[in-house]
Amino acid sequence: MMLTNPEGAQPVSTRRARITAVTSGKGGVGKTFVSANLAAALARRGERVLVLDADLGLANLDVVLNLSPKITLHDVFVGKHVLQDAILPVAGGFSVLLAGSGMVEYSRLTPEVRDQLLATLEAVTPLFDRVLLDTGAGISDVVLYTLSLAHDVLVVTTPEPTALTDAYATIKVLAATQGRRALWLAVNQTLRHGDGRTIAHQLQRVVDRFVNPGLEAPVRLDFVGEVPTDPHVRTAVQRRQLLLELYPGTPAAAAVLAIAGRLAL
Repeated sequence: MMLTNPEGAQPVSTRRARITAVTSGKGGVGKTFVSANLAAALARRGERVLVLDADLGLANLDVVLNLSPKITLHDVFVGKHVLQDAILPVAGGFSVLLAGSGMVEYSRLTPEVRDQLLATLEAVTPLFDRVLLDTGAGISDVVLYTLSLAHDVLVVTTPEPTALTDAYATIKVLAATQGRRALWLAVNQTLRHGDGRTIAHQLQRVVDRFVNPGLEAPVRLDFVGEVPTDPHVRTAVQRRQLLLELYPGTPAAAAVLAIAGRLAL
């Protein structure tokens, strides 16, 4: 399988790891929470998983996992350390590659950022079964380039109207600029069982009406699950621990495990 990206970088060749990007149109929908706990759930299924914090300038994966990294991707990019030194095993049975925070130089897509991201993926994918890219929110050029490097894209949203509007915008842009025709969708913070599937159907209808006309192949949203509103999630986030480690038997934890089952290799 060959992946090409629309920005002119070299194709990403076939490799052992499956690259899955986790993204959202809007910030604050729990994307990084989903990325981290999904990594733990996939690791429980026997996958060797790496989470790469691809929100290069506003990274917060380290906060979610209560880490204080001495070496980040920024150090690798500027040549202070080799990549292997920045790969950190964490509780939950997976590894992380953490980015820096407040790095204005990573707020826009430069040739250097393109080359460094591509080289990083080329180096780590032979070492793992799955690489999860925890992207930034929105549709900046950095986010879109990162998404173009993934085999699969998981869009995370909540039932809030603004989150759904931004999720739709993300789906529309990915269809138009990258030719994406299949996207995974997960709905976080649902209030009632079944709300996620209802929202997925609503989004699909909007896509069918406004995006799919004129396309040779339609865009299809594959609903992979919902994560219910659960007070244990807030507690786990505040304590900076994985939900699956701290409260493994809760409804939200069970929901993440179910999503991992649908995404498993």
